[in-house]
Amino acid sequence: MMLKTVAGAGTLLLAMQVSAGAQEKVTFMSNWLAQGEHGGYYQAVADGTYKECGLDVTIQQGGPQVSGRPLLLAGKIDFYMGGNMQQAFDAVAQNIPLRVVAASFQKEPQVLMAHPGQGLDKWEDLPKAEQYILGDELAASVLLWMTKEFGFDAAKRVPYTFNPAPFLANPKSIQQGYVTSEPLAVEKQGGFKPNVFLMADYGYDTYSTTIEAMQKTIDERPAVVQCFVDGSAKGWYNYLYGDNKAANELIKKDNPDITDEQLEFTLKQLKDFGIVDSGDAEKLGIGAMSDAHIKSFYDKMVAAEVIPAGIDITKSYTLDFVNKGVGLDLKK
Repeated sequence: MMLKTVAGAGTLLLAMQVSAGAQEKVTFMSNWLAQGEHGGYYQAVADGTYKECGLDVTIQQGGPQVSGRPLLLAGKIDFYMGGNMQQAFDAVAQNIPLRVVAASFQKEPQVLMAHPGQGLDKWEDLPKAEQYILGDELAASVLLWMTKEFGFDAAKRVPYTFNPAPFLANPKSIQQGYVTSEPLAVEKQGGFKPNVFLMADYGYDTYSTTIEAMQKTIDERPAVVQCFVDGSAKGWYNYLYGDNKAANELIKKDNPDITDEQLEFTLKQLKDFGIVDSGDAEKLGIGAMSDAHIKSFYDKMVAAEVIPAGIDITKSYTLDFVNKGVGLDLKK
């Protein structure tokens, strides 16, 4: 099978390898343990989508004691799963030649949760909560934005230790979480469904679960980048709308602690909240990005004094590999 995209010597070499039946080995590292939020990539491995365009992809798990971005910088992995655009902006500020080549999630899955029936039933009510249970990373970024935009009181913040007990014990508190995870944990442990507020729906408009690559990879192996981006998009369509059993089995193999219940909940939330397939992705395909969207988020972070002004954010991403409508025909 010959590659459809020819863009230089690196692409021609890969095309020759593919035509001869060879597969180029590629390592993609996630930023956490295997879970449903990584389903599209596992789907593309499970159903052979990456192999169809010439890649033999290994997914390497991240985790609490693993720092993947240095491995990308050192050339030990080919692609890395970024959190959101803020890390890419920081890379530019540090003169690191790294770019986001696709955004698998149109929306950041971060949420705030509140107890129902406690006067915390609307977004506008949340600043008056007694405590904001937030981790250090959100305290240094999202909370600054919420304080500026909506009048939250940073003095009410208490550390989040990834244990819902303090939130369950104080019905007047709010807590951070992922829409695909913590609401289920609260329901199981607390016996109630929390009010869930997706930050993206209130203006925190970063792309999330990005695919990062070094500029060297983009320059020297553009066909590999295109194949991985396209394969990931197709993988996400098939995971969301097709038979994802094989992908879930691979996820459970890598992370035996994950349950079918959690995987089912994650899939439902991804669909219900439009995390993957919404906005520009509805017309341009999963992975879509735009200059205006990225600038909007950057401007908000500068205004909230999370990120310094003056960063050339065009160096943090490229649109060369996305917005081609790849995979739209797979949506059911």
